[in-house]
Amino acid sequence: MTDVRYVAIGDSFTEGVGDVLPDGRERGWADLVAQGWADAAGHSIQYANLAIRGKLAWPIVDQQLEFALALHPTHLSFNGGGNDMLRPRADLEHVADAFSRVLRRCDEEGVTVILLSGANPSGQLPMGDLVQRRGDLLSEAVLRRIEDRPDVVRALNWPDTELSRSMYWSEDRLHMNAAGHHRVAARVLHALGFEPPETWWSPQNPAAAGPAGFAYYREFVGPWVKRRVTRTSSGDGRTAKYPVWVERSPA
Repeated sequence: MTDVRYVAIGDSFTEGVGDVLPDGRERGWADLVAQGWADAAGHSIQYANLAIRGKLAWPIVDQQLEFALALHPTHLSFNGGGNDMLRPRADLEHVADAFSRVLRRCDEEGVTVILLSGANPSGQLPMGDLVQRRGDLLSEAVLRRIEDRPDVVRALNWPDTELSRSMYWSEDRLHMNAAGHHRVAARVLHALGFEPPETWWSPQNPAAAGPAGFAYYREFVGPWVKRRVTRTSSGDGRTAKYPVWVERSPA
């Protein structure tokens, strides 16, 4: 039996924001991967998730990476930069350097890196063309840093045009819904060499559209702008949902 210890670090994408269970808990692709991995491999795995919403790429690395490595994982997944690229003066090359730091430290500790790019929300967002351009630049910068590393497990979601469709996104248009998180989880499991459930690749019951026009700006854009002005974060005061190992057994 292979001893798998999988830890995820990142922001809201990895925390699972947008994939809300009936009891109000947020699940997300990393939780789905952990369970899907156990199911596909036929044995239990250990899983931890240190991701916290609202984090920029370098704070993810500075605040989560060493805690994750202290758990002695076999695999570590990392995604970051989605919050950075929404800030007009972000240095995207410097953001991409965060991926190099993660890779170097995981090499030193003998940990396999699972590298994800975030999904592309630009089709639904105000100033979507700008988000598209900045996301393309960040994606290219990250890929340059791993182009000679076939050992890095890659689950690249930014180029997935299907995942950009509105049916995969929550009402805020910035975070994926359950269908989006399932599609990302399917891509990660496939990159790991497993076949995910076929239903994970596309939604069975597309979510209803959220508010439009002024209602959308009032409910979602306004609070985001307020956080930028007040230099606060949606992750302030939050802690990781799985800071220590939890066991996921085959269903």
